[in-house]
Amino acid sequence: MDWTPLRRRFREAPLRPPPAPWRPLPPIKMGGLTDVGFGSAGRDLLLVSSSTGLGVFDCVNGERVARDYEEIHPDDPLVREGIGPLAGVAVTMAGLWGGGLLTTTGDGWAVHLVAPDWPVESVLLSKDDEPYRGERWWHIHREEGCELRAFGFSPTGTTLAIASSCDLRLFTRDG
Repeated sequence: MDWTPLRRRFREAPLRPPPAPWRPLPPIKMGGLTDVGFGSAGRDLLLVSSSTGLGVFDCVNGERVARDYEEIHPDDPLVREGIGPLAGVAVTMAGLWGGGLLTTTGDGWAVHLVAPDWPVESVLLSKDDEPYRGERWWHIHREEGCELRAFGFSPTGTTLAIASSCDLRLFTRDG
């Protein structure tokens, strides 16, 4: 199979915001981000680990609701003990040391990683379709200059997170 037309299609797709019902929150600049994980406390909360400690973000509005500046040395880099509203919760992480977030929702949304010009990576969002065949997909993120760490949905399917070594991007929708 000749992959050239598909690579060209992804390369030439313009960056655009996701469609309704998704809404992007302002990007959160964060140097040294290493990994992220969703925790549950009655709402979508994201635990973020960076070179300067841990933070918890409310995914509805992007506000940081907890911060801990202690140096982190977890026994298992894929599971972290939560802080603030996630205190006492073992949060499964995804990022620099592996792991992964959910790539589909129960109602047909999916995210895909493509790299037609590797090492530049892009994240595509699709609805009831595959970007390799159909037309219902959106090029929502291109990672240039920072390393992509993790991307995926919350367990509720109402938050999409894209984390890189230098920022966090959240997209949210009503359940």
